[in-house]
Amino acid sequence: MMEPFFHGFILALGLILPLGVQNVFVFNQGAMQPRYTKALPVVITAALCDTLLILVSVLGVSILILSSVWIKTILIGGGVVFLLYMGWSTWNSQPSMDREEVAKKFPLKKQVVFAASVSLLNPHAILDTIGVIGTSSLSYQGEEKVIFTVSCILVSWIWFLGLALMGRLSGKLDKSGRFMLVLNKISAVVMWGAAVYLVSSLF
Repeated sequence: MMEPFFHGFILALGLILPLGVQNVFVFNQGAMQPRYTKALPVVITAALCDTLLILVSVLGVSILILSSVWIKTILIGGGVVFLLYMGWSTWNSQPSMDREEVAKKFPLKKQVVFAASVSLLNPHAILDTIGVIGTSSLSYQGEEKVIFTVSCILVSWIWFLGLALMGRLSGKLDKSGRFMLVLNKISAVVMWGAAVYLVSSLF
């Protein structure tokens, strides 16, 4: 029973590790919010969205999405626009060191909406989750499939909790905001690169 657990854990970790819009947003909120608990709405929302995507992929809905050219094209087209916009916003954003100001700028509702959007409107992440986790889950049945699924979900929760904490520690160490500024620039380039990759996948 340990094989599906480790398989799911390593697979999900490999998918979630690369720098992307979701990870950047969670990290930034951890760094910018006045307290770690203030970043928890973002962490919980991102983890719940990942949980939803994993469940959808394992339950077979992924086959419907990947087999429909129209759904895939619409998903990718919307995602390209979303990634271009998020990249532009991230590139031009100036990190604020006034954490009370950040808390006002990102109240609970806005945190949840932003976290959900960067999690569910990123087709690159969706297609990865659906294509890789959904396809891999076909190797298992019954209890083994449940263990595989729980393992993948566990990775998301641990990762986002840890990512916000790393952001929190980074925010304390980086008083000048230079690190966050550089990270934003790199993140923007990654988002634009992901958009180009998505466009190329249509041809």
